[in-house]
Amino acid sequence: MELTIEHLSKTYPGGVQALQDVSLTVRSGMFGLLGPNGAGKSTLMRIIATLQEPDSGTIMLNGLDVLKEKHAVRKLLGYLPQEFGLDPKVTAEDLLDHLAVLKGIASRNRRREHVDHLLAKANLTAHRKKRLGVYSGGMKQRFGIAQALLGDPRLLIVDEPTAGLDPEERIRFHNILSEIGENIVVILSTHIVADVSDVCRNMAIIHKGQLLLNRNPLDAIQTMAGNVWRRIVDRQAMPLLENRHIVISSRLFGGRIKVRIYCESDPGDGFQPAEPDLEDVYFMTIRHHDAEFAGRHVFASGG
Repeated sequence: MELTIEHLSKTYPGGVQALQDVSLTVRSGMFGLLGPNGAGKSTLMRIIATLQEPDSGTIMLNGLDVLKEKHAVRKLLGYLPQEFGLDPKVTAEDLLDHLAVLKGIASRNRRREHVDHLLAKANLTAHRKKRLGVYSGGMKQRFGIAQALLGDPRLLIVDEPTAGLDPEERIRFHNILSEIGENIVVILSTHIVADVSDVCRNMAIIHKGQLLLNRNPLDAIQTMAGNVWRRIVDRQAMPLLENRHIVISSRLFGGRIKVRIYCESDPGDGFQPAEPDLEDVYFMTIRHHDAEFAGRHVFASGG
């Protein structure tokens, strides 16, 4: 399976440009779409899922025109949106059976086998008779992935699937995605870097509607080898460090601050070399884009 997106743009009423000339090719396997909230990820996912129209551009899925052949695409599609409503009075197995009918699975026996299989995959067999209103957040997300897998989709889209999950539920969810992502296209849209580094073979970073990076996560990390440095400092030292160095990230640690900076040679100042990770790549990519944008803005304003 191959999904090809070319020159996709979308501007909302009011002038908010959600997507700006996005081109991307996604092949079978786990693909991570990484970006901060408001980056345009959900807009792109809804357009691919045939729920929204772009202003321009094309999307092809194995020869199908996604924007023109929506009914055919939906037969191949599984979708777990960022927010989805569930009838709290219906049991998990009853709702899955109903959705299976809507998906075109007419045989009662085939539906029963399919529903049993999906409940087991989502680790919900013991809770199949419970009403969805009593499900925890993690159980609802697992039900969400079960309904997205109805009909054995060839393209699966999951939008911010681990937001709000505890660590154990997050790991379980990753395992489900990794298993099903062996033979189909799975697009994982998230702002959580660890979601992508844990399970995705390939990734893209999107920010302010623009595609900034598209490559294998390990290759992206390798480009920063030897250029990341770390140090723990007191809070009052941060303003001086921010003036002297390119700060990748900083976070509280035992009342002090763990700082990571980018520098192509030993920066001194007590910094030690650090192994780069995908979070470093993500923050530096976003930082570089924002710095370039600010520079263009100042120049255009005559500053």
